[in-house]
Amino acid sequence: MTQSKVPAYLIKLRGKGKSPLKVNTKDILTGFIGGTITIFILSLLAISTSSPWLIASFGASCVLAFSLWNSPLSQPRNIIGGHFISTLVGIMVYHVFGNEPWSLALGVGLAISLMMLTKTTHPPAGADPIIVIIGSHTWEYLFTPVLSGSIVIVLVALLINNLRSDRNYPVFWV
Repeated sequence: MTQSKVPAYLIKLRGKGKSPLKVNTKDILTGFIGGTITIFILSLLAISTSSPWLIASFGASCVLAFSLWNSPLSQPRNIIGGHFISTLVGIMVYHVFGNEPWSLALGVGLAISLMMLTKTTHPPAGADPIIVIIGSHTWEYLFTPVLSGSIVIVLVALLINNLRSDRNYPVFWV
């Protein structure tokens, strides 16, 4: 097929250029230290309190908080607000509609929409409705592990990111 006969939609799928991501030893070390310390603290809290402090999406939140720390999606309002809103949506959907394939889809779709509406978009939080619905979690889950755990992530990100002279975290609060 010649270029003129290839639909424009398919041409878009080729992409343009190369990855803009750079390899930086200081950034790699910061990501390693930040992610390790954060998950270690959450694990210790889970053991010492016999409460759940960890969810899978927190690992992805650490990626953003320590490697893309200056992204709008990595700011405290997005980490805390995104997880809180998405989990709230998941719990509400679960308690109204149960664990069904369509309720999982509805939970994720609503969470994305509400995060965008409230300017708290945080991609890892998109998994929270799935976690909540499949796990049949109660309202307590909204506070431990979600709210408390996301606050721990932000506190460690504030400490670790600001140890570096070339980083100012957060970029914004509100």
